[in-house]
Amino acid sequence: MRLCLLAVLLAVWSGLGPTPARAQAPGGPPSVGVVRVQQQPITETSEFVGRIQATDRVNLIARVTAFLEERHFTEGAEVTKGDLLYVLEQPPFQADLEARKAAVQQMQAQLQNATITLARAATLLHTPAGQQSTVDDARAAMLSDAAQVLAAQAQQKQSEINLGYTEIHAPISGKIGRTAVTIGNVVSPSTGTLASIVSQDPMYVVFPVAVRVMLELRHRTADKGGFRAVVIRVRLPDGTLYDQKGTLDFEDNTVAPTTDTVILRGSIANPPLGRDASGGFTERELVDGEFVTVLLEGAEPVELLAVPRAAVLSDQQGDYVYTVGADNKVQRARVQLGQSTPTTAAVLSGLTEGQMVVLDGIQRVRPGLVVTPGPASPPLQAGKP
Repeated sequence: MRLCLLAVLLAVWSGLGPTPARAQAPGGPPSVGVVRVQQQPITETSEFVGRIQATDRVNLIARVTAFLEERHFTEGAEVTKGDLLYVLEQPPFQADLEARKAAVQQMQAQLQNATITLARAATLLHTPAGQQSTVDDARAAMLSDAAQVLAAQAQQKQSEINLGYTEIHAPISGKIGRTAVTIGNVVSPSTGTLASIVSQDPMYVVFPVAVRVMLELRHRTADKGGFRAVVIRVRLPDGTLYDQKGTLDFEDNTVAPTTDTVILRGSIANPPLGRDASGGFTERELVDGEFVTVLLEGAEPVELLAVPRAAVLSDQQGDYVYTVGADNKVQRARVQLGQSTPTTAAVLSGLTEGQMVVLDGIQRVRPGLVVTPGPASPPLQAGKP
């Protein structure tokens, strides 16, 4: 029995001989997709947090005391300069104006009579019945009546102005807000703001910039026309890039002592997107008071070394990429990045033009590993910050 068992074990052992050489041979070097470092035109861009502001803003306030009788606008709609917005109670002011006109006519009549009296006294002065004192008194009465005419005319003018104040017109074109007082209420200068109008196109974008950054920006644009050559782009709160471009038009004259920043302001167009036919509302992309991201772009692109942003990794020591040398060995290269976008990163140092950088299969490589490089997919594309 033992001999038979030994024979069976020998037969099994002989059947489990060494496997073929091709099964034991290790697999070939892993394949990776690489791109070559090359120069690309990159527009230098700086980002800041800013706020949209209307170029003009007006608070409508009643200038006389009266009942509010009419409102001639839709809240939230756009109005044009000169449009009638509110009408206050007019009859009391019309009656006052008529009284002032009557007073003017009365004073003019007295002046006419005083003028005739002065002429008669001057004629009698050359006769035995004439006296110089009579002429002097008549002249004084005429001058007094002339002054009263001027006073009455001034009061009439004031009444005309007050009557004009019963109609409140739009002083600027823009979007009007909610009315604070409804029809039937008494309004006066102490009532405060009835409604506000903010202009719509163009709009200001205001943002603080650190003094160091502002000096760098000034040196960067000195030979290209200065700040006027800087292009302003705006990224909206939802992350989309606004399709209009603006220009810088103001630099504040003081530095904030607590933040060491200077306020810059640019102007950017805000054309209408469309019109709501039902309510007459005009939609525009930028809204007064809106927070946005401000992008300051250089006047002209500059040539910089660039790699795909997906090829750049980061750790506690900073940014790095994996490169493939002539011997197909992977090496880690520390890099300093400049302007970057979701697709492209500008490299200020750490790489040279023509080096191969791993893009596809980056998770399978490590320093010293031999790989089989091939073209990456998709290829390197130029990007704008």
